[in-house]
Amino acid sequence: MSEDVRDDAGVAEIDATKPPRPTETLDVLALCADATDRLLDALERLDDNEVRWSWWSADQTVGFTRRMQTFEATMHRIDAEITAGVASNPMAPGVAAGAVDHAVDVMWGWMPEWATYERSALVDARATDTADHWLIEVGRWFGTGPESGNEFDEPRAVRVSTGDADIHVSATVEQLARWAWTRGRVVEVDGDGSGQRALDALISAGMQ
Repeated sequence: MSEDVRDDAGVAEIDATKPPRPTETLDVLALCADATDRLLDALERLDDNEVRWSWWSADQTVGFTRRMQTFEATMHRIDAEITAGVASNPMAPGVAAGAVDHAVDVMWGWMPEWATYERSALVDARATDTADHWLIEVGRWFGTGPESGNEFDEPRAVRVSTGDADIHVSATVEQLARWAWTRGRVVEVDGDGSGQRALDALISAGMQ
């Protein structure tokens, strides 16, 4: 972001000049701290609507990176707490709701142009402590990769605006975020067997 990179070529140039990965833990931590400081400095200076490269072609803005890094950092903070065996600090409600938004609108919806999509169920996910809710169509995409020749059969989900839900999921907004990002499954799920299996497949697959 600080170098105003807007295309894959610019990203490749930066990758080609990145420093070697240190072998000592303290050196890794120092490199991480420096990168974090540079990221925060760029986010402080730039508006969300400014154009910058991101790996998601639908949103090439600083705002996408700000959101993505917020959710990534939050979930990896939870990972560290789980690994250390300490109590997990709470997630801000707005961050938790945004993490579910990001799962539904970015992380779960991708499929290649050559694939076939098949709908399985409609899921209504609702937060019990806020007004947030999501209507999510769950299904799968499948087909043969034209270049690799490999067969694919992967879960997928997209946000929809209307429909009668087959599955109902409820929990606090933080628990919904943890569930969507596979950092906990303290949610209540009601619905039919086939829809439940499709939803379980989506969550078990993790983020693509």
